[in-house]
Amino acid sequence: MIELALIGIGTGSPGHLTREGIAAMADADLILIPAKGDDKADLADLRRALCQQVLTSPPPLALFDMPLRDVRDGYRQGVEAWHDAIATRWEQVIRDHGALRPALLVWGDPSLYDSTLRIAERVARRLPLRLRVIPGITAIQALCAAHAIPLNAVGASVQITTGRQIRDHGWPEMVNGNLDRLVVMLDGECSFQHLDPKGLHIWWGAFLGMPNQLLIQGPLPEVAAHILDTRARARTEHGWIMDIYLIERCRSR
Repeated sequence: MIELALIGIGTGSPGHLTREGIAAMADADLILIPAKGDDKADLADLRRALCQQVLTSPPPLALFDMPLRDVRDGYRQGVEAWHDAIATRWEQVIRDHGALRPALLVWGDPSLYDSTLRIAERVARRLPLRLRVIPGITAIQALCAAHAIPLNAVGASVQITTGRQIRDHGWPEMVNGNLDRLVVMLDGECSFQHLDPKGLHIWWGAFLGMPNQLLIQGPLPEVAAHILDTRARARTEHGWIMDIYLIERCRSR
């Protein structure tokens, strides 16, 4: 039986690793490192650096190329095919190395808005595999901590959603009560641009917990352009960006 560990690593800072996560890394006999192209080489380098910083004797690291996602036949179909292709890569790397305790370092928390669990389920259909999930600091926790704010207002609800949902459907409505805050993840297009900015306040962050952390907050009409410009420049400089924001619909401010 192969035990595959999915280890949450927060947003890339060594301080976001839990003791349980470090112990799981040390126990692994192989750590899989996805490579996402030259423009995102920093992502693989960060995973390597984490291993070197927290482990006295890191296990072998196996770099593998990530397949590209093709959504020309539809978003859901493209994602399903992409997940199948990634699962095939994982399976091949595990087989090639004869690993019995492989591990993957997952940005944020493996349970929250991440495809890693769905891909692991595919691998488990092909290999005698048991899955172990080690939670990490989520980008949501890191965002709220960086801005020193609570996740929810007093007695108010919060919804976690994606940029795609905001872009396609606008501000979600609750059947009963009021939805005052949204946490928006997986938003490569700054979909807050599709919302009426009046009365909205945003807390935005990128590279959370890292030396190049970026934070912007304020009334959306006043800071939206600043976020767009800052995000574009940072992505150009690093070749990638991971950001998240909390946005509030203010009844009165």
